[in-house]
Amino acid sequence: MEKTQKWKFQFMIVALGQAVSMLGSHGVQFALIWWLAEKTSSPLMLGISGFAAYLPMTLFSPLAGIAADRYNRKFISVFSDMGMGSAALIYAVLLYFFDLPVWTVFVMLCVRGIGSTFQQPAIQSIIPQLVPKDQLVKTNGWMQLLNSGSFLLGPVIGASLYAIFPMPIVLMSDVAGAILASIALAVVKIPELEKTEQEEQHFIAEIKEGLQVFKEDKKLFYIVIAEALCMFFYAPLSSLYPLMTSDYFKLSAMYGSAVELSFAIGMMVSSLLFSSVLKINRKIRVSFMGLFGMGVISLLCGIIPPVYAGWFFFAGCCICLGASGNVHTIPLTAYMQETISPDKMGRAFSVLTLISSVTMPIGLLFSSPIAERVGVNVWFFISGLCMIALTTGVSIRYAAECRREKDDLGISDVRY
Repeated sequence: MEKTQKWKFQFMIVALGQAVSMLGSHGVQFALIWWLAEKTSSPLMLGISGFAAYLPMTLFSPLAGIAADRYNRKFISVFSDMGMGSAALIYAVLLYFFDLPVWTVFVMLCVRGIGSTFQQPAIQSIIPQLVPKDQLVKTNGWMQLLNSGSFLLGPVIGASLYAIFPMPIVLMSDVAGAILASIALAVVKIPELEKTEQEEQHFIAEIKEGLQVFKEDKKLFYIVIAEALCMFFYAPLSSLYPLMTSDYFKLSAMYGSAVELSFAIGMMVSSLLFSSVLKINRKIRVSFMGLFGMGVISLLCGIIPPVYAGWFFFAGCCICLGASGNVHTIPLTAYMQETISPDKMGRAFSVLTLISSVTMPIGLLFSSPIAERVGVNVWFFISGLCMIALTTGVSIRYAAECRREKDDLGISDVRY
């Protein structure tokens, strides 16, 4: 009982710290993106901001995964968080004393992208060091629930601060979140990984080992391929969201924050269900269902008429979109944490980060000119249609692989 209480207490400290950090980050990100949307009213400029944020992930994800497996994960996470907080502090000071041009936002987003690239695989690899395997779905549900709460309150706080204070003051909330998250992680004792000979391998060899994880597990391979293909269309939507409210529906920043709020409510409800009553056996199949749901709802968002009543339907779709995202992410994360060797986990999760970091900028380069010409709502429709087709196609291949493995093993049921 004492051991159970200990890991639960340590997990909650880490999770709460990360939630506070994300609260500041989401608030600042919303304020910055809305500031860009108001100043430029350009999908292309918002696309460039997303490109600046995700390009570092493309460049550094393999290195970040290796670092998470080779070096102290706690130190990497704390150092990354404080680095992002320091970037916000420096930018706030410069913005207070100088009238900085819009492009300087891209520089700060790039620096934050580097920090996030190293932090994510480190944190995701720390969780299974603290939590028993049979509790990973529940704890990932709680992690997403706390993160969803931050996602829920962050835009509201960001919109409120943006309406009351100048941008330098808004940026300070990110600094405070980084400090509190670093303190929370610093006080938790993370069990050390056993040293292996793999830690002395060449950089390229270690990257290949991370990719080998997905090559050896065909079921995992198919869901990751589906995610990569779908993220090419879906990932740019996060950067184009504000323009649906400001340009398509012609509404203010508070309506924009309400959309973010709706998305977060969907995330929170689904996270709460995963962390309490839902017991998932076929994790990969459920993850496929989440991707398919994201496609259907994105398509629906694209056909809503640009009237005031239509905005409420759009907000309702955002609730379902947030829920579908968790239906995809939580089972996939738990499956990886259960099945992948601890000494390779950082590299495996960095592959997922690499997927989003590659698909996001490429998708933005492709989608931003289209959205500029035909409208953001049309890109929502196109994205949804393509995601439905891609998820259906890959899931059919996945089902065939499951049947083949079942036949090879000579058993009647394989649960994935």
